[in-house]
Amino acid sequence: MARILLLLIILLFPFHSYAVDTVTSSTVSSTVSSSSNTVSTSSGNTVVDKTPSTASSPSVVVNNSDVCVTGVSGAMQTSIFGVSGGTTIRDKNCERLKLARSLYGMGLKVAGVSLLCQDKRVFDAMWSAGTPCPFGGKIGNQAKAMWLAKPQEAPEGAKIRLDAVKAAELAEQKRLEEEERKEAEKNGNNDDKPEEYNH
Repeated sequence: MARILLLLIILLFPFHSYAVDTVTSSTVSSTVSSSSNTVSTSSGNTVVDKTPSTASSPSVVVNNSDVCVTGVSGAMQTSIFGVSGGTTIRDKNCERLKLARSLYGMGLKVAGVSLLCQDKRVFDAMWSAGTPCPFGGKIGNQAKAMWLAKPQEAPEGAKIRLDAVKAAELAEQKRLEEEERKEAEKNGNNDDKPEEYNH
């Protein structure tokens, strides 16, 4: 929707929105006669306003407080035509909080915490506090060991996942350096051997 509005603004930028007033003169005549003089007068103006109508943004109303959406609308009017539209934006973080509260309220505390742990901020906070997020039905030190064994299962951007990626990159770099060193030693040993000629 935003792209459509932006495209229309770009296409219609040269056109200016303005009001067009047409003034039409009308004559009202009156004649006064006397025995010696005759006086005639005329006056009057009619104004016709041809201002283009205004494009009004539609009202996007969200009545249910349990629905995590926000209404957004917009409109644009030119001297040629107008356009308006509206949509809703889904708030996934709001949904996660409401679902976690619902699970916690039903007594499913581990499930509620697991749902919140899908957010890297919650995951890192619990890891730093020494209470790692549940993993495979395990909690506490058992969950910590499983997270360390499979850090790629952590949320995108979580600290242990980033640390695991850095460790893997360092290990790969050391492996390549070791291979280069062995290759250099092998080439050096070959250079030290005397050349053999067949007579």
